[in-house]
Amino acid sequence: MVVFSQPAKFLVGLAVPTGLPVALPTLPLELTVLYNSLLFTFGASDSAIEGQADGIRQGLLRVLEACGACGQDLSTEELWQKVLQEVTVEELQAPLHRLGALQAAWWLAAGRLGSIAGLFRLLSTAEDTGRGHCSEGQNELLSLLKTWQVPAEGACLPLVQSAEDLKEILCTAAAFLQGLCGKGLQELEAGNFPTALSLLQEAARGFCSKKVLAQIYTCLGCCAQRMGKPQTALQHLKRALQVDFQCLSALSHAAAVYRELGEIDTELQALALLYEALEKKPPAAASSSPNILIQTELLVHTPTLTSLLRHHHPSEVKYLLAQRCLQGGRVADAVEHYLDFLALLQEGLQQQVPLDGSSTLPRIPEVFLEAASALEQAGRHQDAITVCEEVIRRTTDLIPRMLREEERLEQPECPSPGAGLAGELLSQKKESLCCLAWRTAGYLHQGWAWAKLGESKEAITQFSRCLSDLLRVQLRGPGTEPIENVPPEEEVLQKIRLLSLIGRGTQFLELGRHKEALLDFQHGLHISPGDPAAASYLVQALWKLDRKQEAAAQWQKLSHSSPGEQEGKGRPLPLYLVSCLEHAMFPHSETLASTIQDYLDTAAQDTSS
Repeated sequence: MVVFSQPAKFLVGLAVPTGLPVALPTLPLELTVLYNSLLFTFGASDSAIEGQADGIRQGLLRVLEACGACGQDLSTEELWQKVLQEVTVEELQAPLHRLGALQAAWWLAAGRLGSIAGLFRLLSTAEDTGRGHCSEGQNELLSLLKTWQVPAEGACLPLVQSAEDLKEILCTAAAFLQGLCGKGLQELEAGNFPTALSLLQEAARGFCSKKVLAQIYTCLGCCAQRMGKPQTALQHLKRALQVDFQCLSALSHAAAVYRELGEIDTELQALALLYEALEKKPPAAASSSPNILIQTELLVHTPTLTSLLRHHHPSEVKYLLAQRCLQGGRVADAVEHYLDFLALLQEGLQQQVPLDGSSTLPRIPEVFLEAASALEQAGRHQDAITVCEEVIRRTTDLIPRMLREEERLEQPECPSPGAGLAGELLSQKKESLCCLAWRTAGYLHQGWAWAKLGESKEAITQFSRCLSDLLRVQLRGPGTEPIENVPPEEEVLQKIRLLSLIGRGTQFLELGRHKEALLDFQHGLHISPGDPAAASYLVQALWKLDRKQEAAAQWQKLSHSSPGEQEGKGRPLPLYLVSCLEHAMFPHSETLASTIQDYLDTAAQDTSS
């Protein structure tokens, strides 16, 4: 975002129509002020602002008025033709050429290449000045732009960006859109990867700036990655960085390729370099300059290119570092990165991430829970409890007393007049369920943390609070419909309920309250039939209750089930629940199996004798 200095604000103020009659001697000054103010408006936006082009039109009408003519009923193209053909005042030529370059920038951003060609025929001194719109080969526009003679500045006011700068940017953007690169991006967007690769490779051999060449190599890398050629992708991305190390999107894509290859060390190195580079030169500073308000990126904004070259923010990369360290078992590093990220929250994260939905960051409560998971795995159980308490506190007032799952997620097949309101209610209820999942996950983590501290009674309290909160929602019973039809929010809540029951059951076992433990494990198996952890703990509880025959029968049933049968079902768990799943795994399988096998062998011998 461009911050206006006081002089700049003054110039913008001057450009506001005052209603004063136009005077030919002051018209060059007026057009220069208009040019500067429109540049500020353009540069302060993320793309061309359609309505601002009206400022140029008003300027042209003022020129005609000063010369005793009018053109209110003319189109913009016709207006330019009338002005450039009828106005011959020497002092107005340079200001009009500058406005013409600005008009071309708006048209280029809108894809109106023919209008630009027609305008520059009028601006040029060639013999075909009076011809209409561009209808010849696609290189004509580039030829017109390159041969356009920029008038000597000689402005009565300093220019915030010269017409010569605009000419270079227009040439680059037009070549990008019209040439092989533009076609390659179209093929890439259409999914025709081999054709896109060929066109982009040809474009890379053409003449262009280092910045654009690096972007082409980045697109080549992404294309190769989508073709399933990660090594080729890395070659292109490395080439992009060799050409222009400030092409940080290439570094981001390289990290993604390393992740795809399973090379976590190299991936983390790439992410660390990316974070360091972004901290030194944030995207806002990298993409804008106080002296260059209109840049190629503002004019070339195809959806594919915008997506591939999206600027990452330091907070997003810091989160990726934390997430990947946690997923890779690098707990100490994960804790450090998560704590750094939480510190960024205190500085106002909304100022660091885009608000257009393009950010890769998850919801903030999920980040807190992931941080708690990392702290817990690092043995910092009290810190994990504190982080979870923050999540619980902030979500307490966001959850209704009762939620009915089947009422929540069923949407009518045929839209009705009240569909908009129904959709809004649906969204609100989904948000409430997300809050419920975060809150109960906080209790779940606290339960396991207290268990690790040896405080079984406190752990039971937290697990019980989790289960009590889950009574607010009526979930579908097991096997009532295919797993793919179960909404993800419900699946997460069911898993949290299962893990809480197992957690509380293990603490009941620690306290010798075997009957209560048995009930929890039985309830867990009702929620998730065949779950290996719940089944194993059930066997242990039966054994401790001296119900050995039942324990042996359950163990044999568990032994005959398919390995990994339960683990392969459903969607992947949220990252913040993975450590809880690991805590719930039964740790004494071999010992219990040996004990039960001895019991079965002894029973078989007694029967045979």
